[in-house]
Amino acid sequence: MIEYVEPVIRPPSEARSLLLQVTLGCSHNKCTFCGTYLTKPFRVKPLEEALAEIEWARGRFGEVRRVFLCDGDALVLPTEDLVAILDKINECFPSLQRVGTYANATNILNKSEEELRLLREKKLKIAYLGLESGNEEVLRRAKKGNTARQAVDAVLKAQRAGIKMSVMTLLGLGGKDLTREHARDSAAALNEMNPRFASFLTVVVLPGTTLWKHREEGKFKELSRIEVVRELREVIEKLDVKNCVIRSNHVSNLVALAGNLPKDRESMLARIDAVLADPSLMLRRRSRYLL
Repeated sequence: MIEYVEPVIRPPSEARSLLLQVTLGCSHNKCTFCGTYLTKPFRVKPLEEALAEIEWARGRFGEVRRVFLCDGDALVLPTEDLVAILDKINECFPSLQRVGTYANATNILNKSEEELRLLREKKLKIAYLGLESGNEEVLRRAKKGNTARQAVDAVLKAQRAGIKMSVMTLLGLGGKDLTREHARDSAAALNEMNPRFASFLTVVVLPGTTLWKHREEGKFKELSRIEVVRELREVIEKLDVKNCVIRSNHVSNLVALAGNLPKDRESMLARIDAVLADPSLMLRRRSRYLL
């Protein structure tokens, strides 16, 4: 059987996917804003155990069309192990349409384009990468572990290999000090990437994180709700991407957006402007500390 080690997270678009933990936790786990894996030390699940769980899932779930590899960065695994896992998934689920995973820039850049193409041939068709910000100072303060340049290069490399990329930007991460730079440079990075999907989340300062400590010490000045919406508008206004699906459907968001750029730019900006004119239209977070 599959024994999940909590917490387990996945993107909203993977809600109907079979979740398989092939790694536990996050190999970086130093981002100031992230509290997801503070209680879960990183480790790789033994390959034999991962393959046995896939075999068990075949008997338990029958036809599976989508699989998501957890936890934070399954691409840290050696390519030969990922191939073995993907081969087993394809063997057990003949109707499989795609496999997805979170990815960070370092793990993508550490693989050759040939390796990435091989994984794509095995139906690893989409990866979700947290850009968080296109501004280098914001990333340095957030201890992201990679530069914006590396994130751009990683996305372009994966896309050349045929892997669709969904890129996440974290509104408010620059705080009051760097909000303009954060918005401007995040849009610039996304423009260079031109990902298939771009999603926006809003930073939530979580107890136990370094960002919480920085806020208490006055080192991080959190944006107000209206300032977050203004930041979102600035990013959307500056985006120059083609055939890019835009989403802000995470529970942390204050404005729900869904569309395709450049086609839906004006309707998205109109939606944001309506909220700026009447802040009561903002979405309410279900929990102050829920990401």
